[in-house]
Amino acid sequence: MATLEIRDLHVSVETKEGAKPILRGVDLTIASGETHAIMGPNGSGKSTLASALAGHPKYAVTQGSVTLDGEDVLAMSVDERARAGLFLAMQYPVEVPGVSVANFLRTAKTAIAGEAPKLRTWGKEVKGAMENLRIDPAFSERSLNEGFSGGEKKRHEILQLELLKPRFAILDETDSGLDVDALRIVSEGVNRALASTDVGVLLITHYTRILRYIKPDFVHVFVDGRIAEEGGPELAERLENEGYDRFVGAGATMS
Repeated sequence: MATLEIRDLHVSVETKEGAKPILRGVDLTIASGETHAIMGPNGSGKSTLASALAGHPKYAVTQGSVTLDGEDVLAMSVDERARAGLFLAMQYPVEVPGVSVANFLRTAKTAIAGEAPKLRTWGKEVKGAMENLRIDPAFSERSLNEGFSGGEKKRHEILQLELLKPRFAILDETDSGLDVDALRIVSEGVNRALASTDVGVLLITHYTRILRYIKPDFVHVFVDGRIAEEGGPELAERLENEGYDRFVGAGATMS
């Protein structure tokens, strides 16, 4: 069983006025097969956590540690983190003109696995995953995310999740901008990954609606760059009924 451990993580972002602290001491442990939901208001630092874990150069870790089975994640380059088993489904997937979906997927699989997938089995695997996510096979020859709708981009993120089989998946507001049907299809993809592998999931969201499809083991309330409260699925229901007001007030007094 693998473990992703975050300890006393402090992260700043560079602005015109200088370095601005965003994360102020995050402690979180995720084990294989667990689903952790991070919920919180806008500006609380949820997406900063996702970007920092993935190695985005805009975000500077000023204190703390991140380890994957004892290995120092913060010392790894972005591609080393991917090979170690970290995966980020982005809130705003990037368009890559000139690189087809098919070439991107095969190149990514090769880079992570250390060898090219066998063409016969890989083709069947890709086709099956695309069918499950209701993705037109013609998209394989299109440039990655170029001209895709918001829902199509999010489905292609989950396509990568299913095919690359990471050890830990960080889903940064994968539900944003999705209609009911697209949300269900994306959630089914995440649940297939959970059922077929021992992937640990860190699910970042504003809303509880995706948690009706993807059942979390743990829910963490994120306020002012730190975790303000933790609990089980019942905490998400409480947030649905009460909102974040009581946490925001508490977070302001802590900062």
